[in-house]
Amino acid sequence: MLNSCGNKLDVYKNTEPKADIKEYFSGNIKAWGLVQKRGGEVTTRFDVDMVGKWDGNTGTLTEDFHYYDGKTQQRIWKLTKNENGTYTGTAGDIIGEASGRAEGSAVNWSYIMDIPVDGKTYRVKLDDWMWLMNDGILINRSYIKKFGIVVAELTLFMQKQD
Repeated sequence: MLNSCGNKLDVYKNTEPKADIKEYFSGNIKAWGLVQKRGGEVTTRFDVDMVGKWDGNTGTLTEDFHYYDGKTQQRIWKLTKNENGTYTGTAGDIIGEASGRAEGSAVNWSYIMDIPVDGKTYRVKLDDWMWLMNDGILINRSYIKKFGIVVAELTLFMQKQD
C-alpha cells in the first residue's frame, strides 16, 4: 500500500543528505514537537524519547511522549522495510497499516488513527513529511486531516543521540 504522494516525493529525489528510514530510526533519538489548530494556535507541546532497533528488515521504534501538561504516552511501532524500498508499520493506536517511503532527503509517511480530544475521539489521517538535515536533525511536518481537510498541523524536530 503506497500513499498517493509518490509524485510529490519525487521532487526531492536529488536532494542531500539522503534519508534512510531504517538507518535514521536506529538507536536513540530525542524530539520536540507541538500541535497547532487550523488557526495556528498551539494546543499541545511535547518531548519524545525514541529508541529504534532493527533485526534485518524488521524494526521496532519505541516512542515515549512527555506532554507539557504532565501526561505521558508510549507508542511502539513495528516497522518493515519492504523489498521495493517502501516501508510499512503498525502500532497499537494506528488503524490498519501505515505506509511510506524515502526519496532523496525526504520521507513521506501516512496513517490513520483515533485521536482523543476533550472527551471525544476523532478518526483522522496523518500525512507526515520529514526532511533529513545535516548533523542528524530530522524535521517532521504532519498534516492532520478529517474528511480531506487539514484540521491541525504537527511540527516535530528530531535529533539523533548516538
